[in-house]
Amino acid sequence: MSATDSTDEAVNGFAALGLPRPLVTGLARQGIASPFPIQEACIPDILTGHDVLGRGATGSGKTLAFGLPMMARISGDRALPRRPKAIILVPTRELALQVNDALEPLGRGLSLRMKTVVGGMSMGRQIEALRRGVEVIVATPGRLTDLIEQGECSLEDVEISILDEADHMCDLGFFPVVSALLDQTPVSGQRLLFSATLDGDVDQLVRRFLVDPITHSLAPATSAVDTMEHHLVTVSWQDKPAVTAEIANREGRTILFVRTQHGVDRVVKQLARVGVKAGGLHGGKRQNQRTRILGEFREGGIMVLVCTDVAARGIHVDDVSLVLHVDPPADHKSYLHRGGRTARAGEKGSVLTLVMPNERRSTDAMARRAGITPSRHRAVPGAPVLADIAGAREPSGESIPVWEPDIRKPLRPRSGGRDERPSGGRKRFEGRRRYDGDRPQSHDDRPRRDFGDDRPRREGDDRPRREGEDRPRREFGHRPRFAHDDRPRREGDDRPRREGDRPRFQGDDRPRHNDDRPRYQGDRPRFQGDDRPRRDASAPAPARGHFRDDRAPRAYNNDRERPVRDDRAEPRTFGEDRARGGFRGRSGSGGGFRQGRPGGRFNGR
Repeated sequence: MSATDSTDEAVNGFAALGLPRPLVTGLARQGIASPFPIQEACIPDILTGHDVLGRGATGSGKTLAFGLPMMARISGDRALPRRPKAIILVPTRELALQVNDALEPLGRGLSLRMKTVVGGMSMGRQIEALRRGVEVIVATPGRLTDLIEQGECSLEDVEISILDEADHMCDLGFFPVVSALLDQTPVSGQRLLFSATLDGDVDQLVRRFLVDPITHSLAPATSAVDTMEHHLVTVSWQDKPAVTAEIANREGRTILFVRTQHGVDRVVKQLARVGVKAGGLHGGKRQNQRTRILGEFREGGIMVLVCTDVAARGIHVDDVSLVLHVDPPADHKSYLHRGGRTARAGEKGSVLTLVMPNERRSTDAMARRAGITPSRHRAVPGAPVLADIAGAREPSGESIPVWEPDIRKPLRPRSGGRDERPSGGRKRFEGRRRYDGDRPQSHDDRPRRDFGDDRPRREGDDRPRREGEDRPRREFGHRPRFAHDDRPRREGDDRPRREGDRPRFQGDDRPRHNDDRPRYQGDRPRFQGDDRPRRDASAPAPARGHFRDDRAPRAYNNDRERPVRDDRAEPRTFGEDRARGGFRGRSGSGGGFRQGRPGGRFNGR
């Protein structure tokens, strides 16, 4: 099809729905020629100002269904600082970035400013953008609530409020936060709610905030895509890692879903141990890492993505031909959303679920609620059935390092023409890079400065320049000291200079302060004579066992005779306690040795 035919078809499709010419041209430039069914059904009603309740299968084009008419309605009206004209609430950061990437290039044709307001990214940049003024913000409920509480954002001028993946937001516990945010928007504003399922808390949001909504439901709540194949593969606990590695080693993009963050890291290490390169994506990673990993997967830098349910909702990656449930999902809705990463927009794909014997009953019940009829297989490593249904191949078995994204490396430009940088990052010293390419890792790789002979000299500096080794080098400890008599002296200082050891004070030439004590001559004597006060002999004797005052100090008692208590008539043996009468046993307290066994080493001796 030629470019002219594509443009004509776009005019006949999207232009017939009432969209302005800049949006139609932008869609044609991206190769989007005709609207999807949900877009064709919802766009006219949104353009007329009705509240719309949309329900469709994942990958059916809901983003453009609400984004295109929203931008058409608010175009031409400039937003005031901190007061956006439209908000789009989504459950995850990745989905917010995806929605922004899909709508921002189209909004530039209408001079609309958009900003992503999510956690894990620089709040300062988000505040700066809001202060300048933006017409549309794509936000997660938590970060938007934080900015409103700080006074950096107000929803009083919001004309259109959009909830995307509303059921997932309610499942994550955002129902009270979303309700509080919608309460801050004008009652007369337009509200759009899009979700794959409409039950539970979603129904409460519809009854509370949508006024006479027009419902467009293109598929039942539990439905499967016709172009998707479903397989349940029963494996043993011991064979599960090997079977997972063979399936991950297939050709084409593959997404592996694991139940926990720790499980994601474990599977990535197991795959690297047998030579399969994979990236791990979960909520425990920093946002710039998550953005980089997902970007590398889209660009083909990695072909295997291991993730939790953080990527199960709304994330669109082209050409994902297989989804593997390493851990079966918790319910049928999670199964449909996980599987919705493949067979998108009419493409074909397969969904495999590894089932251990103890998970068979719960997995069968989940398949019935999801409305699918999977084929059942039993497999071991190297089984031909794995190659038939998934294109599995035996990995090389050579261990490789666990892959982690290089957040310093810039991604390729987005479809809108702007460079994608890790979220939360900054443009550091643009245009002033000192090195070309990667920064050198060692000092030997850095460029040297050669001054030659044109280096300015200080006045009176006649030292030789560095020509090879003609300039003397100062080694460690080579710092010159003062000579014997060239050191400045204080007035009245006639002490001799250092000749070997420095002399100490000689005799009595040291100034004294009414102190007639003898100077140091060898060991310093302690008490002289009997000038230390003694206890009066006529005073009552102290309690038994106290030697504080009835023995002479060591320095004075030259005979080293220690006084002996009166109650000890004979020497005391190890472990003996006269006060308790006998040796101490195991239950005794205090010092000494414990009584040993008869004939032992310390048996009372």
